Amino acid sequence: MALLLGLLSAIGPFAIDMYLPALPEIGQSLGAGIGAVQMSLTAFFLSLGAGQLFYGPVSDMVGRKPPLYFGLVLFALASVGCALATDVQTLIALRFVQGLGAAAGMAIPRAVVRDLHTGTDAARLMSLLMLVFSISPILAPLAGSGVIALAGWRGVFWAVTLAAIAGLVMMFASLQETRLPAQRVDSGLRSALAGYWLLLRDGHYLGLVFIGAFAMAGFFTYLANSSFVLIDHYGLSPTMYSVAFGVNAAAFFAAAQLTGMLGERYGLVRLVQFGVLASGVVMLAMLAYYAMGGDRLAVLIVLYFVASGFMGLVIPTTGVLALEQHGAIAGTASALMGTLQMLTGALMMALVGLFTDGRPLPMVVGMAAGALVALVLTWFTLGGRRAEPSLAR
Repeated sequence: MALLLGLLSAIGPFAIDMYLPALPEIGQSLGAGIGAVQMSLTAFFLSLGAGQLFYGPVSDMVGRKPPLYFGLVLFALASVGCALATDVQTLIALRFVQGLGAAAGMAIPRAVVRDLHTGTDAARLMSLLMLVFSISPILAPLAGSGVIALAGWRGVFWAVTLAAIAGLVMMFASLQETRLPAQRVDSGLRSALAGYWLLLRDGHYLGLVFIGAFAMAGFFTYLANSSFVLIDHYGLSPTMYSVAFGVNAAAFFAAAQLTGMLGERYGLVRLVQFGVLASGVVMLAMLAYYAMGGDRLAVLIVLYFVASGFMGLVIPTTGVLALEQHGAIAGTASALMGTLQMLTGALMMALVGLFTDGRPLPMVVGMAAGALVALVLTWFTLGGRRAEPSLAR
């Protein structure tokens, strides 16, 4: 189950990570500047976030599998369009549609986890899902470099089309429905709107969602800018860039595997508090180094490796805590969480993009800002005692 859910969740991120080494080449091929090429990435994130608002409630109404089928088919068709795009405007529009399809794989697997488990059992399954999911940032850039060398940047989109088809086949063969008909009786448009209203009034839920959102926003900033910084500024080849990018992902998923064990021993809340604080300290050190004129690639790689490890303790754990009290509307709660987190990341990417000049400092400022906002939110959300939200379980 963890393998299948992780692969379904990873199809969308694979479409991001695999084409990162090609961003400079795409700009040259389509005659577009850095900002326009980055917009194709931002458009994907915006639709990846907004689309989850649709898939979550629908999966509560009709079951988890039908919207997954729809999303993967839409993703595959849009990927074919991206492979055939002849200008950057068309690419941006089709990347938006592609993100709408990929949103199904982001929202629904988390709801499946909540259908099956709660507490540390959910954290353990979520960490296994994140293990598979996090292989994408390691393998995808390397695979992308190979595909680009053989078939150019358009080959990347043909490759993710095949990945979506494989996901459809695996889901048909192996995924059992976890939202049974009896559980869908009270689900409809009115209940979906009521669920969103309930969640938007639950300060604890929102606090946990935005802790994860700003922790991820720092990573999204790195994702959008790292190829220009590491390839153009530091002179790495696309293959070496892929290796450097994968190192950070390895730290994240390795730490994520400890969440179940550490959560049982210390509690999930203390785990989040420690991870956010430690990551914030490391990111402050990186910001201070670059603000004082430092410019060594090794410092960037090593410090972000450490920070990524601490974020591996935070992101899956905040997701489990946010959904813990919302089992009756797990699809809706997962969807809103995914939407808010993706939109936060997209806005952070767009904001940093206004100051991007190909040098490390603007990127590092955005990465550090995400970690520090997450730290402040953790203080207000988990710093003291709280009342449990009042809702049907």
